[in-house]
Amino acid sequence: MFKKIMKGGHRKPSKSEANEPPSSYGPGSNVVVSHASRGALVQSPVTAATPQPPPMTSVEPLPLFRDVPVSERQALFLRKVQNCCFLFDFTDTVKNAREKDIKRQTLLELVDFIQSGASKIISESCQEEMVKMVSLNIFRSLPPGSHENTGQEPADPEEEEPYLDPSWPHLQLVYELLLRYVVSTDTDTKVAKRYIHHSFVLKLLDLFDSEDPREREYLKTILHRIYGKFMVHRPFIRKAINNIFYRFIYETERHSGIGELLEILGSIINGFALPMKEEHKLFLIRVLIPLHKPKPMAVYHQQLSYCIVQFVEKDYKLADTVIRGLLKYWPVTNCTKENLFLTELEEVLEATQPVEFQRCMVPLFQQIGRSLNSSHFQVAERALFLWNNEHIVGLVAQNRTVILPIIYPALEKNIQSHWNQAVHGLTTNIKKMFMEMDPELFEECQRQYEEKQARSKEVEEQRLLSWKRLAEAAAKRDGVGGGGEDHMITS
Repeated sequence: MFKKIMKGGHRKPSKSEANEPPSSYGPGSNVVVSHASRGALVQSPVTAATPQPPPMTSVEPLPLFRDVPVSERQALFLRKVQNCCFLFDFTDTVKNAREKDIKRQTLLELVDFIQSGASKIISESCQEEMVKMVSLNIFRSLPPGSHENTGQEPADPEEEEPYLDPSWPHLQLVYELLLRYVVSTDTDTKVAKRYIHHSFVLKLLDLFDSEDPREREYLKTILHRIYGKFMVHRPFIRKAINNIFYRFIYETERHSGIGELLEILGSIINGFALPMKEEHKLFLIRVLIPLHKPKPMAVYHQQLSYCIVQFVEKDYKLADTVIRGLLKYWPVTNCTKENLFLTELEEVLEATQPVEFQRCMVPLFQQIGRSLNSSHFQVAERALFLWNNEHIVGLVAQNRTVILPIIYPALEKNIQSHWNQAVHGLTTNIKKMFMEMDPELFEECQRQYEEKQARSKEVEEQRLLSWKRLAEAAAKRDGVGGGGEDHMITS
């Protein structure tokens, strides 16, 4: 996997300069290469066992691991790590070409070394230096998004060509090295957690805002593996992801990695034990449901819908909460979002039990009725397709005495006035289904509808008559006044 080096893009330049480590990551956040929490580790007996090589002033070729005795491999490992601490400007393909190639080959050797199982023989100090090198390379200031340069709204990621970081051929190998270190069965979790700590995890999460989809994919895999291996970090990771979501929902509505973070959470939710903790239910109510509100919801809706349905399948009692949450954020003028809501609603209803369905069916079918009458034919069709689902039809049939009176006016309105023939035909089929389901109830709903229409017609005629009388009275007063001053009618 690490040997497949993807080509870099050309749209945005990297800000890293040759031999100059980045001084900050993100606004107001300093990158700490030598973390304070690691200070005590220098005095540990294991760390002191590996002598530190003299600092390297330039990138230089080093022998292969297989060409040196086993006793010298840890020292060689440290020198190779030092080789990879030099940073270069990848926007200029000619500048430092030799040094870049040496660094690339060195990274490949390090990945091979860790993957081969040799990581079990490297000391804690070697592991610490390796994580420092990884931090130095990946924790950097991300280039500004296109909307930050132009002030325009961010474009649809599906329509816009993705940004490709020109330094990715080297970054990929650094990520691959980190991934192999994390997933290796030879990596001691008790040792590794001293370097893969909370500060490291937070900086990883910050990188999810990268516009390069290849980087986000690696970050997703690595963070998921860290969550699985380092149990002590799990509550912290969940809380940190929540904070990213809160900022996205209530402040910026701009973040490149929401979909990837939701993919991680989908796997985490799948592993929740029952009965579900209150913390997880609050996450559903305070984070997942409000994630339906932001404008770019379509970008991550598939992952969001999966998480929501996982909750309902885990605990069917949450169905009422989820459905009412969807109704709260139901789009009014965005037809694309409304189609997505209807698709998600069908998946939720498939996992909904009759008792929970009865709690929310009145407001639910009031909204479905409005969607049935949408002038956008795709929305109306999608709402009508709900009756193609046998489970939903079963729930409706059990509660038809409540649902049919709510939905019948919408069905009649479609048949009488909807412009789209497909919508007209589907509505006729559903109306026929209700007629066969309960003829007496159908006739009663039809009678009530006709009476209501007649009353509405009478009210409309009365309203028009009142306006006509008012106009006649005004005309008569104008005729009598003969051009005098205007007078206010007070009676």
